Amino acid sequence: MTLPDSSRTTDARRRGWTLAIVSVGLFMVVLDNLVVNVALPSIHRDLGGSIEALEWTVSAYVLAYAVLLLTGAALGDRFGRKRMFIGGLALFTVSSAAAALAPSTDLLIAARALQGVGAAIVTPLTLTLLADAFPPQRRGIALGVWSGISGIAVALGPLVGGAVIQASSWHWIFWINVPIGLVLIPLAALRLVESRGPSRRLDLPGLALASSGLFGLVFGLVRAQSLGWTSPEVMIALGAGALLVLAFIRFELRASEPMLPMSFFANRGFAVTNVVSMAMYFGMFGSIFFLSQFLQNVLGNTPLQAGLKLLVWTGATMVVSPLAGFFSERYGSRLFMVAGLGLQAIALGWLAALAGVHDSYPSMIGPFVLAGAGMALVFAPAANAVLSSVRTEQAGQASGATNAIRELGGVLGITVLATVFTSYGSYASSQAFVNGLIPAMWVGVAVLGAGALIAAVLPFSTRASTAAHAAAEAFDDQTQPQGAELAHAA
Repeated sequence: MTLPDSSRTTDARRRGWTLAIVSVGLFMVVLDNLVVNVALPSIHRDLGGSIEALEWTVSAYVLAYAVLLLTGAALGDRFGRKRMFIGGLALFTVSSAAAALAPSTDLLIAARALQGVGAAIVTPLTLTLLADAFPPQRRGIALGVWSGISGIAVALGPLVGGAVIQASSWHWIFWINVPIGLVLIPLAALRLVESRGPSRRLDLPGLALASSGLFGLVFGLVRAQSLGWTSPEVMIALGAGALLVLAFIRFELRASEPMLPMSFFANRGFAVTNVVSMAMYFGMFGSIFFLSQFLQNVLGNTPLQAGLKLLVWTGATMVVSPLAGFFSERYGSRLFMVAGLGLQAIALGWLAALAGVHDSYPSMIGPFVLAGAGMALVFAPAANAVLSSVRTEQAGQASGATNAIRELGGVLGITVLATVFTSYGSYASSQAFVNGLIPAMWVGVAVLGAGALIAAVLPFSTRASTAAHAAAEAFDDQTQPQGAELAHAA
């Protein structure tokens, strides 16, 4: 049945508002994940504290964020995605103000941990709200915009941090979140439509096992950067985390209403796409961690200059992401994911071959463009592949799992590449930094190349999958109207 023009206009307006609101929310929380790194020297001068305490201003956010992504998605499914999205934004905004006002490193660390909790609620719900607003056949461009904005936030982190600190003080890297949150919260309340997941019961045992297991794994990885892999603290944390994750899997296999159905991973499209995302976050974000430092420590750029020079990377991501989302609907995700990981591997290999104390920025522009385009070719097609492998009401569970897996890949990548870096080099001199950077980059190349090979076995065409997916949902909506009413109840 054809919808009246007024209904189509209302739906289009709702989709536009949803895309704008969730994209700005995602940009804010992703940006804050990276912006603090360049502020550490300024924070140390103002607040004092040990080097370990300064590291925890970054690690506290990462730890809370990575551990609670599954929990944030589960809470949204149970209590309402719009409601929890607004709650996450409110917590993130208030904790940003608390971080800006923190008089000591201890209180700053606590505020950063609360920011991580808020971000863990917001991030998976951005994808879930988007999936609920856009039908499968219209998600491609929306996912391209959503993923492009995420990529922009990643690249702009050092630039924004450097610019704000140079213009004012480190406090303003937190204050800038407050007016954005104050505008976004009422807009979300007015413009977003409430939805829930299929389960009406919160899986508390699963939630506890998943959160504690991920905490052990992420805590062990974060501490391994300073203590080493053989430290008893690291080994106990990683071992306990792995056992708890296995217990979580065992429990979910038997649960009547699991927070994460293990049947998702029986779908090869879902499983392979998550492996691909983890490989990309491992290889690329682990490498970006050192490339931004290479621009400063070896080539002598300020944080602001380094951020500006990384905009070439950002620009490629911003241009390619919407196109990748649009075309992946029609031709499937596999080709784009293989090409994207391949381009990233080529780019990192190119940078590793060029790296030296006499390297110049113009020689890095080509690989930066390739890397940005490669990231864009993975972001939206991977999100499309994940959403196409589950029903719309399961998007929250799938989004939480995907976000948790890729964040774990990013933390693992930074930790492993840092271990390789310290095995071959150090921060003692420019040459020592390059000596550590080159082998670390080649490890990133190897992981990205392996991810490209895995992506090649992705078993379905997104176009065909999406059509079948939409048809199945239309059939269910006709035969089970009560299910549709429950899924959209406020």
